[in-house]
Amino acid sequence: MRSYRSLFRTPEFTPFLLSFAVFAAAQTIGGLALGTLVYRATGSPFLSAVSMFGPQLAQVLGGAFLLSGADRLPPRAVLCGLGLAFAAGSAVLALPGLPVGAVFAVVLVQGLVASLGGGVRGGLINEILSKDGYVLGRSVYNMLWGLVQTAGFAAGGALLVFLSPRACLLLAAAAYAVSALVTRLGLTARPPRSPGRPSLSASWRANAVLWSSRPRRLTYLGLWVPNGLIVGSDSLYVSYAPESAGMLYASGALGMFVGDLAVGRLVPVALRPRLATPLRLLLAVPYLFFVLRPGVAPSAVAVTVASVGFAASLVLQERLMQLTPDDLAGQALGLHATGMAALQGLGTVLAGTLAQLTSPAAAITLMATASATVTLVLAALGRRGERRPAAAGTRAGVPAESPAE
Repeated sequence: MRSYRSLFRTPEFTPFLLSFAVFAAAQTIGGLALGTLVYRATGSPFLSAVSMFGPQLAQVLGGAFLLSGADRLPPRAVLCGLGLAFAAGSAVLALPGLPVGAVFAVVLVQGLVASLGGGVRGGLINEILSKDGYVLGRSVYNMLWGLVQTAGFAAGGALLVFLSPRACLLLAAAAYAVSALVTRLGLTARPPRSPGRPSLSASWRANAVLWSSRPRRLTYLGLWVPNGLIVGSDSLYVSYAPESAGMLYASGALGMFVGDLAVGRLVPVALRPRLATPLRLLLAVPYLFFVLRPGVAPSAVAVTVASVGFAASLVLQERLMQLTPDDLAGQALGLHATGMAALQGLGTVLAGTLAQLTSPAAAITLMATASATVTLVLAALGRRGERRPAAAGTRAGVPAESPAE
């Protein structure tokens, strides 16, 4: 499946994307509104960053307890439940006079329930599309996320000029409810992919299997760590440029769209595996420019260029699926989504702490330096692992397992 026409002719793919788009729009508008609300109330870059990206950190706990549900629960019911849970949480966050502690309690609960979303949606793509359509379908999914972020952050920034953050949170709550409705009406009720009930022990057993392979471990680390550190930098836009944060977030989303379009549709299949390390380096290097404390326009250019590097995730997700049995596909993608969210949350906490101790510009630069360093270390480990199994395979007369970068 190499054409968009054949992709969108696939039954259920369009309503699947539509429900995700509405959910993502609610996340961007609601997240920007919440970060702005907390920053205005506290003046703290740390609390503002954590309020926007803290739910991702909470997904660590959700992943430990709930991740087996990605394959053991009916996907349509899970996605409907997520939409309704986020609608209720956003409505609570919009309550006047809500203490900051209560805000973060709601953020924690949202993160816990969100831990199922990535695995369920990833597994659904596998079910809706044929095997040869996965990369193209996933690239469209990622591009849609970039487009929705671009429009959502731009719209969120404009809405905050005319409306209060609490009013924007209520709009987000309504959008979450619409997403649940589209999911309920547009998708078929499918049975779970795997038998049994979701449980802590089932989650840990499957995670142990997934983590037991060195190529998968390096692939997961490549998906999580460089990305998480850069998202930490992104979380500082509100404190770096309070009046133009929406523009910077929209610029990043535009770069993500361009990267996913190029990698998913234009780059030859044989070339894709070679792009994982260069794209991860591209994700970090333009942020080093922030050491000069640039204005909004050059900052937006740097953010756009860097965000093309988020397409490395598409390359690494394809590799992860090649290394994973079909009956663990949902949990494998759920572990990816949970781990990525956790590292993004940790990156946010680290970036907010550094910004509190230094400045947002200095913190952005330090996080980018760390991301580039991790990418180079993982690439070196991948090359060393490739040489070692190759030598062992030659002596034993068996082929070596392909490593991750």
